[in-house]
Amino acid sequence: MPLDQIILGSRSPRRKELLSQIVPEASIEIVPPQDSEEAGFDQLSDLESIRQRLISICITKNDDVDRQLKRRGATTVPILTADTIVVIERPDSGYHVMGQPPSEPEWKQTVRDWFLDDYAGKTHRVMTGLCFREGEQLITEIAQTLVTFHDRDNVDRHLEWYLSTEESVGKAGGYAVQGAGSVFVNRIEGSLSNVVGLPLENVLRLLN
Repeated sequence: MPLDQIILGSRSPRRKELLSQIVPEASIEIVPPQDSEEAGFDQLSDLESIRQRLISICITKNDDVDRQLKRRGATTVPILTADTIVVIERPDSGYHVMGQPPSEPEWKQTVRDWFLDDYAGKTHRVMTGLCFREGEQLITEIAQTLVTFHDRDNVDRHLEWYLSTEESVGKAGGYAVQGAGSVFVNRIEGSLSNVVGLPLENVLRLLN
């Protein structure tokens, strides 16, 4: 159904670009959450706890944006918030959420370890939590995509070049599938747009 206006509660330019593929750009207003602090995933090592935390983060963002709109008297505009994470599984310690690489000078070694130890020849999960508010109705869901990297030899062959591009900086999980990071990907099972940051199939269903 066509929307006159939708609020995207996100600072991510990629999410706006993706959303504008299914909603007219003129209908999208960006209202980022004011509180940049959010719950993390430290100490969580099972998928269900990670999923619950992901949904909680999306609801918190949505509540933040809703409060901003109510303060300015706009109470009927639909609000969409999202959060995307990369989840790996380590045999000795369960599931881990990969954050952004640390700041200089450690980030290259951190990303190098991630690619060779956690990604190469393995499959990891990219999960996006969604929270959609329309009036009094609040809907949440999670999209999951499985991403499999090439084997270690192929990853190692291009890794130093990739690190030199500095694309990893500021990226959850240390890579961008829509950029040069795609050279490492052997297979994607599920939504590609989810890996970029917003699962359009899920969003379109929510809007309808």
